Amino acid sequence: MQDPVFSEHLFTSENQTATFAARLAQHLRPGDCVLMEGPVGAGKSFFARAAILSLLEEPEDIPSPTFTLVQTYDSPTGEIWHSDLYRLNHPDEIEELGLNDAMTDAICFIEWPDRLGSYRPENALTLVFENGQQADERHLTMRAQDARWAKLISGVYDDAN
Repeated sequence: MQDPVFSEHLFTSENQTATFAARLAQHLRPGDCVLMEGPVGAGKSFFARAAILSLLEEPEDIPSPTFTLVQTYDSPTGEIWHSDLYRLNHPDEIEELGLNDAMTDAICFIEWPDRLGSYRPENALTLVFENGQQADERHLTMRAQDARWAKLISGVYDDAN
């Protein structure tokens, strides 16, 4: 069953997208999972990169985890995991990566969450990215079961405008 949609937004520039990502990140805590869906090139990695950079004390390179599957970072808030599950062959590989533990102990940004299978966390925020009509436009649909996300996102989006 798909989570209900609680918010939809059109960002017309990379700056708007990055600002929203950074502001959302400031409210994340260990155990929060942000699941990012959408086609290749829709902005999933860009969004995660902006959010992660905003949480680090010192800026560092945030490479895409496409080939490593997982990149981890230490922040004052706690450990951050950025995962790209596109190349996973079976949901059981989630345990091998240690991602099932990270989803309870760290802040997780997970691209291609359809690969999680039964490991998909029920209390996650799902972001669905779609390309807009212009090069830098991104349509973002947000879904979640946990009502906490709707309240948090409403405040974050209001602050970003």
